[in-house]
Amino acid sequence: MTTTILRLPAVKARSGLSRSSIYLRVEEGTFPSPISLGPRTIGWIESEIEEWIQEQIESSRAS
Repeated sequence: MTTTILRLPAVKARSGLSRSSIYLRVEEGTFPSPISLGPRTIGWIESEIEEWIQEQIESSRAS
């Protein structure tokens, strides 16, 4: 299985969240944390983002 790393524009597009909302939720612990790809580069693991999206769908449907 291949691990895909998503950069911020792709995470924003998939999650529907703004940059500031993503970082706020990361800080709160309610969104997957990014990983370091270099001194000034980060990315998110695609499977973690997809899992977060699925959790949002399930919690929205349960209400």
